[in-house]
Amino acid sequence: MEQKINKEIALPLHPRCDAAQLFGNLDENLNLISRHYDVSVLQRAETLWIRGEKAEQAAAALNELQTIISEGETLDYQKLPYILELCDNGISYRESRINKDILCYTHRGKPIRPKTLGQTEYAKQIRANDVVFGVGPAGTGKTYLAVAMAISAFKNKEVEKIILARPAVEAGERLGFLPGDLQEKVDPYLRPLYDALYDLLGRDSALRLKEKEAIEVVPLAYMRGRTLDNSFIILDEAQNTTKEQMKMFLTRLGFGSKAVITGDLTQIDLPKGKVSGLKDAVRVLQGVEGIAFCFMKEGDVVRHPLVRRIIRAYDQRGALEEDEHGTDIQ
Repeated sequence: MEQKINKEIALPLHPRCDAAQLFGNLDENLNLISRHYDVSVLQRAETLWIRGEKAEQAAAALNELQTIISEGETLDYQKLPYILELCDNGISYRESRINKDILCYTHRGKPIRPKTLGQTEYAKQIRANDVVFGVGPAGTGKTYLAVAMAISAFKNKEVEKIILARPAVEAGERLGFLPGDLQEKVDPYLRPLYDALYDLLGRDSALRLKEKEAIEVVPLAYMRGRTLDNSFIILDEAQNTTKEQMKMFLTRLGFGSKAVITGDLTQIDLPKGKVSGLKDAVRVLQGVEGIAFCFMKEGDVVRHPLVRRIIRAYDQRGALEEDEHGTDIQ
């Protein structure tokens, strides 16, 4: 039977590091690190004693966290798991480009920055290419960052109009059962786009720009037959487009325009037998000059930490089903 090597490392506490923030409320941060590396962490005077087979990795992570806190950055429950993941891959959170690139400011003056390496690469590709596909699980900021980039381009007069579109695909409900006229029926499907606009621009400013038609929030079907010049166009929930709808959308692009297509291939709500336009585009358009694909992962999730665990569980279940059936599950 293989015996575990029980290493012990003494790590001095940085004099400028706020120990309360490092340890977390009721030592929740230390407990998370202990579980992550399967080590024990004890404090004696001004020293942390780390014991276990992965003591060296845990010490390196704790050292990185101390430096981050010493430099004035706040450590929170969202950031800690991501920093540990970077450390596991030999990447320094401080030395990466994360948190240095301000995309825009909200109407309250809060700077919007990429929070993960995946988001940083996403923003970089949007700047560099006319068409960008942002593909990844829920909570990775695909839509929000795209809207932030659109608002930045609009304020810098790089484009004259922002157009936000979504396919109105039902997941168990029907548009006809909702009260109101056509616009009132489709608005619930566009609500996430409105939420991002209101958060970044403020409700009054967003509504004024919408009245002037400088911003359009429309169902995908409204795009047919149009040529969109000098516009920043975002297609959200693109996994619920058909192949024909995706081709229609991509061929709307006019001069001076940029398009960002976002979607999650694990949340396809199309009827059985229909192929996702996003899935088809990933196959067909790889390698086309001027088009970039950014595939974000579980580590790029910036919502509640439980969201990562939920995504991981569903991914594992999906992988098992693929192994059992030998098919690509929609």
